[in-house]
Amino acid sequence: MLDDTLVDAYLNRIGVARPERLDAESLRLLHAQHELTVPFETIDYHLGKEIFIDERVVEKIVYQNRGGGCGEINNAFHYLLEALGFDVTLHQGRVWLGHEFTPPYNHSVTTVRIGEQRWLSDVGLGRSSRYPLLLESPQPQEDPHGTFSTKRVADNATDVFRADALQYRFYDEPVVAADGMQVLWWYRTSPDSPFLQNLSCTLPTENGRIILRENKLVVIDGDERRIERLTNDDDLLAAYDKYFGIKLDAPPKPSPHVKKSMRMSYERD
Repeated sequence: MLDDTLVDAYLNRIGVARPERLDAESLRLLHAQHELTVPFETIDYHLGKEIFIDERVVEKIVYQNRGGGCGEINNAFHYLLEALGFDVTLHQGRVWLGHEFTPPYNHSVTTVRIGEQRWLSDVGLGRSSRYPLLLESPQPQEDPHGTFSTKRVADNATDVFRADALQYRFYDEPVVAADGMQVLWWYRTSPDSPFLQNLSCTLPTENGRIILRENKLVVIDGDERRIERLTNDDDLLAAYDKYFGIKLDAPPKPSPHVKKSMRMSYERD
């Protein structure tokens, strides 16, 4: 479990004071601030760096001011909630891509039990809800990032929708981070990996979203959308710093193993 020093540094990273109560309002604030400060990004996959989904990922997010893929971000947030004392469970899921589900352990989410209610916390899909979703709610849930709903589809499985679009399915059985190591290896090494197909970094803002895919910068602010091609390394490094707070020595390059024809938008911008 994270020690108090790391917990305090994590809270400072996302701009939240240590909660006085472990209630739904505190969870909402933590979730929203995490969404707005920790980007979904695949940079290290293209730099060839080791990827951690155990507690070591927290130091990357906290001390390097970075983000990561779903297994990194959601697992890190799980460790934070656990250290704060929330009643949390880690689950694995299958993302709906194209017209089928990915294999198991391609996504991770946390459920949080507060009293008689259970909340779904997902801060790592790229198009996650800004606030946690109340499970077993019969009504769609309005959110700054869209209208979300959940549907029980089996004794042990729940589907999550954004508007009418299926996002993923997660399963009730508790898992631990180590259960996802084999899938992580595939994401890091396979030419078919969507993280290697996409060099991207994305972060929601109060009124829109910032997306940087390779050298294409998209700034969405309300109904306005600005697109810019960054033609040199200095501009690219400056954009990572300005929009995401990520300082790099050199810009990452798309993996040489990428199959150009298979590139896909994993974060669905």
